[in-house]
Formats: sequence, C-alpha cells, structure tokens
Amino acid sequence: MSPAKKVKRPRAAKRVTGWRAIVRRLALIALVLMALPIPFILLFAVVQPPVTSVMLQRVVARTASGERPIWPAHTTVSRAGLSPYLRRAVLASEDDRFYLHFGIDTVELNNALERRRRGGKLRGASTLTQQVAKNLFLWNGRSFVRKGIEAYVALLLELLLSKERILDLYLNLAEWGPNAFGAEAAARLHFNKSAASLTRDEAARLAAILPAPRRWSPKGSIATRRAATILVRMQYAAPKTEPPAPARKRRKA
Repeated sequence: MSPAKKVKRPRAAKRVTGWRAIVRRLALIALVLMALPIPFILLFAVVQPPVTSVMLQRVVARTASGERPIWPAHTTVSRAGLSPYLRRAVLASEDDRFYLHFGIDTVELNNALERRRRGGKLRGASTLTQQVAKNLFLWNGRSFVRKGIEAYVALLLELLLSKERILDLYLNLAEWGPNAFGAEAAARLHFNKSAASLTRDEAARLAAILPAPRRWSPKGSIATRRAATILVRMQYAAPKTEPPAPARKRRKA
C-alpha cells in the first residue's frame, strides 16, 4: 500500500511583525487623536464650554500653592451681552486680520520670521483661532509639538465653526486676570460692571492686557500706552477682504 500523500495546507498569511506593526499602531493612534477634537468642536458650535484646559491648569496650580478660591471666576454671556467696543478692541489688539486668514495667518507669520532674521525679537503670530485652540484643548508653552497641534486644531475650528462663533468663544474663554476668565469676569474684576456696559476706553484697556493678563493691570502704565494704539486702530473696521496689491509703476523707456 502506497504511503498516504500529504495534503498541502494553504500557507497562513504572514503576520506583520516588528517595525511594521509598530508603524501601523502608531498610525492608528494618530488618526484617533486627530479625530478626537472634532465631536467637541461640533458641540461647541451650539454649547459654550463650561471649562477649558487652561482653566484646569490654573485650578491645579492654585490648589498646589494653597491660593483661594481654587475655581476661577467665569460667567458665559451671549453676543448681545458683550460690548461691541470690546469685539473691535480685541481684534485691533490681537488679530486684526482675523477675517482674512484660515486660522493661521501666514502674512503675520512671515513678518515675524523676517523680524527675527533681521535680528529683532521673535514675536508671536498666533491668531485668535489658535488661542481658542490652546485654551480649549492644550497647555501653555512654546514647544514645537504644542504649536503643531495648535495649528491643526485651529484649522478644524475654522472648518467647522463660523468666524463669529470663534470670536464669541475667545471672548468668553480668554484669561483676563488673576483667576478671571472671559469678558464678563474681566469687566467685573477690573471695572466693577458688566461686559455689555464697557466703554470704548475700558474695552481698549482690557484688550491691552491680553498678552500678560496676570501681570498687567488695565489701569497701569503699560495698558495705557498699548490702549492708545488700540484706540486708533479701533476707528477702522477689521478688514474682511484683502486690499488690492499696489500697481507697479512702469519704467520709462
């Protein structure tokens, strides 16, 4: 009797091992992390976030240092509850090209890099949208990793929300003083009035301290100097279209 023939079994698919498996896992994790902010941003289109990442960082810091109160002053107000002067002052101070960019202002970024190349100080070129991204999801700092994530989230904000909604979020979430977040808390803390009642000068002074709200006072000398410049810029509406390029003069033959 002839020996039984061996039945050939189909070869099992080779398992991807080593660095390929690691790359696949990392790619999957990256995709999940990239998609993570999207449902929150869609929710923020209609719901005001009650707390932000930066607020929570301040809570942890105040708890560790024993400061009281631990929880920050923060009251959300509608667009009608904000002085129109404040909207214009913040744009004039922080991002006058707000309606012209897509979350990242390449014009201001190039200007900042050019100043640095000429030996000047590297000034930040963060847009209001980038600041909203940082306040909502990220942490304070100047690392390239954080700035990269911030830029990505800013693009998502611009894609999923209107400009006016992004500005509303900023005005209600920005840090505006020691343990004070949002325009209403800022107006109560610094001027003992509502955000809707802010005068033109008061709005300019509040906008003036945004770069360092925990160190500067809206009634101090730094805010006074900065507010004077902001008041001049507030006379003109924030541009919503790019100005036409200047015509080149033809050389005479």
